Amino acid sequence: MPESMHASRFVSRLTRHTLALILAGGRGTRLHKLTEWRAKPAVPFGGKFRIIDFPLSNCINSGIRRIGVLTQYKADSLIRHIQQGWGFLRAELGEFVDILPAQQRLQESWYAGTADAVYQNLDILRRWNAEYTLILAGDHVYKMDYGLMMAYHVETEADLTVGCMEVPVEEAKAFGVMHVDENKRIFDFVEKPENPPTIPNRPDRALASMGIYVFNTSFLFEQLIKDADTPGSNHDFGRDIIPSVIKKYRVFAYPFRDAQSGVQAYWRDVGTVDSYWVANMELIGVDPELNLYDRDWPIWTYQIQAPPAKFVFDDDDRRGMAVDSMVSGGCIISGAEVRHSLLFSNVRVNSYSKVKDSVVLPEVNIGRHCRITKAIIDRGCHIPPHTVIGENLEEDRKRFYVSPGGVVLVTPDDLGQKLHFAR
Repeated sequence: MPESMHASRFVSRLTRHTLALILAGGRGTRLHKLTEWRAKPAVPFGGKFRIIDFPLSNCINSGIRRIGVLTQYKADSLIRHIQQGWGFLRAELGEFVDILPAQQRLQESWYAGTADAVYQNLDILRRWNAEYTLILAGDHVYKMDYGLMMAYHVETEADLTVGCMEVPVEEAKAFGVMHVDENKRIFDFVEKPENPPTIPNRPDRALASMGIYVFNTSFLFEQLIKDADTPGSNHDFGRDIIPSVIKKYRVFAYPFRDAQSGVQAYWRDVGTVDSYWVANMELIGVDPELNLYDRDWPIWTYQIQAPPAKFVFDDDDRRGMAVDSMVSGGCIISGAEVRHSLLFSNVRVNSYSKVKDSVVLPEVNIGRHCRITKAIIDRGCHIPPHTVIGENLEEDRKRFYVSPGGVVLVTPDDLGQKLHFAR
């Protein structure tokens, strides 16, 4: 790519004329009870963030400040989080983060697919009059400069550009998989195939879609209207829109790579209990791939005003301590031991308890003499004294969900502690 394409002035012009749409209506059923009362993009991640904060922060850091968030499934906590944490943009400068719930504007139905979610907001999108539309999934964790992808899209004179990355072929069944030519033009695209096509000369790898799309806006509108009028369509970008345009129009793949090293960049789909636990555990490492301490590319969020974490008591059998762990504000480790774990805000671990290899979400209280290993403790749980979790998975399965990787998921409902009441 010519150096001129990377000029900050060139990229900033593109980003100023770009509208980002974040698809945040996903139910996330593979996360089991973590998404029973919240949408997947609203699931807490990394000690103080929500998953939605990553694509939102990528937009802001990339210079894209016109953003629509499309919500649907149990969006209350997601909407409150966006209202509380993302209201700092300047409306008088044309900047915004707008929430677009399913509201049956064009037809009497809820969002039927990813493409339909955008189609049902066409009247709003026309009013924003953007030259380019960037469509993002709201449930992935990564850092990405979308400006570079916008420049690539313009340089290739593409109608549509698809962000992609290499994945092991056994994992590719969960993604849209593409074939590209030597110029990275896509000539075949299959959504979630049983037998994924592999990269030439690399039978163990496949080229997978990240669910990130750049459209010329006029082209997007044309295809959405055409798809809405197509009988039998799933109204989905991966299943319908992309396969229908690759033969006739210019559709290119954009490999997601680190701008400095050129190697494949960090990206995680935290869509299962195991992948969610692993991604959080990775953050505890000495030099994790996802650097939350990066001042050049900060992750923005709403966070409560909490006092510093506190560790109390220093007796031989009752020492408040945390080792190889991340501990958020408002936590109190009172005569307890925390090892290789991630504690979100306002967690209290009481005397003589031990927490190891675990992810503990906000507002959890762990009673005395508990032993918790390789678990995810959901927000608001009160763990009774002397509770043992993660040492006998057969016993755990009688009360909790245990993942294929042996992670025990504990929610307030499992403990008989009702935080939500259905009428």
